[in-house]
Amino acid sequence: MTPTAGRAAAQHRRQLTVAVKEALRDLNIQLALLNRRFGGRVELRDVDWTCLDLINRHGPLTPTALTRRTGVHPATLTGILDRLQKAGWIARERDPESDRRAVTLRAVRERNSELFQVLSGMNTRMDELCERYSEAELEVIADFLRRSGAAGHESAEELAED
Repeated sequence: MTPTAGRAAAQHRRQLTVAVKEALRDLNIQLALLNRRFGGRVELRDVDWTCLDLINRHGPLTPTALTRRTGVHPATLTGILDRLQKAGWIARERDPESDRRAVTLRAVRERNSELFQVLSGMNTRMDELCERYSEAELEVIADFLRRSGAAGHESAEELAED
């Protein structure tokens, strides 16, 4: 490869990297808007929905574990959990075998059908989008998204340390 071709290839790669980062920023904006509108339909604030989704995906969780995952201050989390419990989205359960003050957060799975119904349009669109890709391409996309999520997590942890 000639030096000129090498510089052109490096410049093209930088342009592609910028395009990926811009696409991720656009995706972040669109998902934030979707989450806000979704939350309006099911009467959940953005942060409430985030906490509920984490409990659904990784629960049951303790409030301490949820605080670590979200970075939400424990006093703020108490208000979020109060709202989620009052609305019937989660249950706080005590373990009578251990410290009676210890609480575990469990999602009320029977309510999930409401979430799925509101998100059905996005789910259908994502299914249609994924149909356009081969299995190998979907593996690459899933890997990229997992690694992007990990980079976001690491960056959030880094910011929390300051």
